[in-house]
Amino acid sequence: MASKPKSALDHERTRREQHHEADIVVIGAGVFGCAAAFSFANQGRSVILLERWLHEPDRIVGELLQPGGVAALKKLGLAKCLEGIDAIPCYGYHVLYRGDDVAIPYPTVSPEGNVVVTRGEKRDRRGPEGRAFHHGRFIMQLRKACHEHPNITVFETEVTDLVQKGGEVLGVKTRTTTDKEKNLRKEEAFFAPLTIVADGYASKFRQPLLNKTPIVKSKFYALELIDCDFPPQYYGHVCIGDASVVLLYQIGTRETRALIDVPLDCAAASPQNGGVRGYIQNVVLPALPKSVQPSVVKALADGKIPKSMPNSWLPPTKQTTTPGVLVLGDAHNMRHPLTGGGMTVAFNDVVVLSYLLSPEQIPNLSDHGAVSSAMSTFHYRRKSLTSIINVLAQALYSLFAANDWQLRALQRGCFRYFQMGRTDEPVALMGGMMQRPLVLARHFFTVAFLAIWMNTVELCGGNVVLGAVMLPLAVVQAVMILWKACVVFLPVFGTELW
Repeated sequence: MASKPKSALDHERTRREQHHEADIVVIGAGVFGCAAAFSFANQGRSVILLERWLHEPDRIVGELLQPGGVAALKKLGLAKCLEGIDAIPCYGYHVLYRGDDVAIPYPTVSPEGNVVVTRGEKRDRRGPEGRAFHHGRFIMQLRKACHEHPNITVFETEVTDLVQKGGEVLGVKTRTTTDKEKNLRKEEAFFAPLTIVADGYASKFRQPLLNKTPIVKSKFYALELIDCDFPPQYYGHVCIGDASVVLLYQIGTRETRALIDVPLDCAAASPQNGGVRGYIQNVVLPALPKSVQPSVVKALADGKIPKSMPNSWLPPTKQTTTPGVLVLGDAHNMRHPLTGGGMTVAFNDVVVLSYLLSPEQIPNLSDHGAVSSAMSTFHYRRKSLTSIINVLAQALYSLFAANDWQLRALQRGCFRYFQMGRTDEPVALMGGMMQRPLVLARHFFTVAFLAIWMNTVELCGGNVVLGAVMLPLAVVQAVMILWKACVVFLPVFGTELW
C-alpha cells in the first residue's frame, strides 16, 4: 500500500467527509465496487465509496468463486475476506446426466497457463481451490476492508443522478436519509475527476451511458437446503434432466444452495401447472438424486415462492466516449451464472483496471484522454479471460438446457467428452486459470464432431443394409448439428472476443 504522511491522510479524509471531494467516486459497495475502491486506495488514491444500503445483502448468486477469482483476490490484498464466513472449498464440478455422473476436478495449471496434471495421472483432490459462501457475509467482509482503509470513506446514500458540465461528468448527486422515522432526506453531491459506476445488474446508469439492455431468457430460483447429502463433497453439482437444469453447491457447514433454472416461457411453470413451485415439484424434483430430494421437499414446505434472479447476458462495451465516468462490473458485462464465473471476472477486471489507471500510468485522473486510452486497452486486455468465461457460460447453458434435437445431440456429446476424461483444459478455462480463447474454440468443436459421430453411429450402426439406407439422413443431420454448434458458439464468441 502506498504510504502517506499522517497530515496528508487527515487532509484527504477531511476533503472526503466535509467537502465530499476525492480522486475517485465509486457507486456501489458490491463485489466490484469494494474491490476497485480498495485497490485504488492501496495505490494512494483518495476514494469515496457510495452504497444505498449498507446492511448485509440477501442475494442468491455471487456465492461461488472460482480458483482464478481466489488468485485475483489475493493479488488485490483481499484474501482475508474469505476468512470467518464459513466459506467452503470447491475442488471442481460434478455433472449428473440421465442417471450417469462424472466428477471433473480442477487441474493444476503452471504460471505460463499450461495444465500440469494431465488426464490419466493420479491427482490430489485438494489441488486448485475455489470457495463457496453466503454472498452477504462475503460482501460485509469486503465492506469492512474498505471501512478500515485510511484512504476510503464510505457513505450510505442513494445516488440519484450524475453531475455533468459540458459533456463531462464531475461527480454525482445523492439523497441521504437523515431520519428514518420521519422519512427525512437530504440532497447531497460528491465530486471526483473519475466516477466509477458499479451499481450491479439492475444499474440505473447503464442505459443512459452505454445504451445497452441485458438479454434475459431465464431466471434462477433458489432454495437453501439444510444437511443435504450429495457426494462427492466440495464439488459444484450440475444436474441435467430431460427438461431442467439445477446447480447445487455447499455455501456453509450445513447449507447447500440449489439454483433451479426456469425459462421465461416455460409452460411447465405456468400458473395452470402450479407456477414455479409446481415446476420444481413435478419436473425438477424427480430428476434429482434420491439423496437430495428430502432436503428439497423440506425447503419447499414453507409454501413460499423461492427467491429469484434473472439470468442475464450483457456483452462488454468499449468505453471511450463520456469523460469522467466509467461503467463497470455487472453494470457493464454479465453472463449466465451457471458456471459461477461472475466474481472471477469482476476481480480480474479490477486487477487489470487498477494497473492501467495506477498513479504510475496516469498521475492525474483529470487527464481524460489518458483515461480513455487506458480504457481502450482495458477493453481488449481483459478478453483473454472474460471472453472465455462469458462464452462458456452462454454455450454450456444452451447445451445443458437443450430444447431441440440438435442441442440434445450436442448435450450428449458434451457429457461423453467429460466421461472420456477430456476435462483438464475445459475446467481450467472455466475456473479462470487458463486464458486461451482459441483452446476453448478447439474443445467446443471437438465436442460438436464427437456429437456428430455418436449420432451417426446411432442411426447407421448395427446393420449394414440399414446403415446404407440411413447414411444420407446421417449426413444431413451431421450438417444440422454442426450448424447448430456454430449458431450457439460463434456469435457469442465473436461478440465477446471483438
